[in-house]
Amino acid sequence: MDRPELAIVIPALNEAATIGPVVKAATAFGQVFVVDDGSGDGTGDVARAAGAVVVRHETSCGYEASLGDGCAAASESGAKAVVTMDADGEHDPALLGEFRRLLIDEDVPLVLGVRPRRQRLAESIMGLLFRWRYGVSDALCGMKGYHLDLYRQNGGFDHVGGVGTELAVQSIRRGTRFHEIPVSGNRRVDRPRFGRALQSNLRIVCSLSRVMRLDAAKGQ
Repeated sequence: MDRPELAIVIPALNEAATIGPVVKAATAFGQVFVVDDGSGDGTGDVARAAGAVVVRHETSCGYEASLGDGCAAASESGAKAVVTMDADGEHDPALLGEFRRLLIDEDVPLVLGVRPRRQRLAESIMGLLFRWRYGVSDALCGMKGYHLDLYRQNGGFDHVGGVGTELAVQSIRRGTRFHEIPVSGNRRVDRPRFGRALQSNLRIVCSLSRVMRLDAAKGQ
């Protein structure tokens, strides 16, 4: 496999119904790595047939572990940068063109997606706190782009279960330049990646609190 400039990491759990078109569209912009997190519906086979390199978990390891293993595969491939995105079509793969332009052509080390709306109360409340503390408009947007040097400097993608926010926050804490862009796509109508209602709100608050505690500890 040739060394790609841009890698795209897509964590997926039982997404056979949607993963194929997402992968096919994403391959126009870079090498796609799908992390099949123990799916029982053939997600990995569909992704592979669509052109992805598949990293397989025999049992589910969770969202953060899937992102971490995908970033590890991207780093090993020799790519300069990686974009993370969802498998369900919530993120429009056409947006990868703008991520690629900023990360590769403009050499911006960190690119963060901003959704048009927040779906949960906890996202709105914690979003205001993260904006005040870090200047980030939407820390929980799953579509983010990183130079892989940031991943290596952080010693991995996640250490505290930060629902995909730790690497961005720690990079910003180190003074990394970043750019935000609006992202759009199809709103998810089945199983949200953070769970439902009260459970998801509690998880978000606890996870982002751990990220902030880690930041405070490293800032001492």
